Amino acid sequence: MARKETAADAANPGRLKQIAQTYKMTRRADPRIGLIIAAVGIVTFGVFLAIGFLIGHPIYLGILGFVLAFLAMAIVFGRRAERAAFGQMEGQPGAAAAVLDKIGRGWTTTPAVAMNRSQDVVHRTVGKAGIVLVAEGNPNRVKSLLAAEKKRMARVVSDVPVHDVIVGTGEGQVPLKKLRTTLLKLPRVLQGPQVTATNDRLRAMGDLMSNMPLPKGPMPKGAGRGRTPKMPRG
Repeated sequence: MARKETAADAANPGRLKQIAQTYKMTRRADPRIGLIIAAVGIVTFGVFLAIGFLIGHPIYLGILGFVLAFLAMAIVFGRRAERAAFGQMEGQPGAAAAVLDKIGRGWTTTPAVAMNRSQDVVHRTVGKAGIVLVAEGNPNRVKSLLAAEKKRMARVVSDVPVHDVIVGTGEGQVPLKKLRTTLLKLPRVLQGPQVTATNDRLRAMGDLMSNMPLPKGPMPKGAGRGRTPKMPRG
């Protein structure tokens, strides 16, 4: 029992420090965050307290208002902190994968399923909406990556809907801060067992590709044309 209390006491400073760091980071991108959170808390508490006086129960409504005010402040702070974090990640390689990793339960994300020499990359996430390919990089180059990945997946999951999203601020693209919302708005067409089966098939496809025997080193001259390469004399 004592060990559990000690561990909890040690964890609390860590949580408080993390909250303080998050607040500082958010304040750099959103200087009014403190005033906004305070206003939300005061207004929420004030409304419930006023209702309490009107109906003759100021104590009960005051306590409820305090709890709900704290909850409202936490929600507003969380959303604005998330928005600030997305703003700082915008344009950085791998930012889309970080967002997909936190999309929520029911989604399985595999980062960097396709990439080219220019560091354009395609990530894959699977949920009840089907398969979503999320590309980040040059819009013209990632289109070929998306097409190649769709063709590769069609061999094993041709019966599952596939969506593609290009992250960016240009026309037809989805800003990083709206990526999670965009995916969650997609129509749900698969049941839980179908999502699991789709993930298993995609995982098996990846294993098959990674287990293909590849020759090591440079190909000998004449290989593949029916010739036997000459061995050097000792």
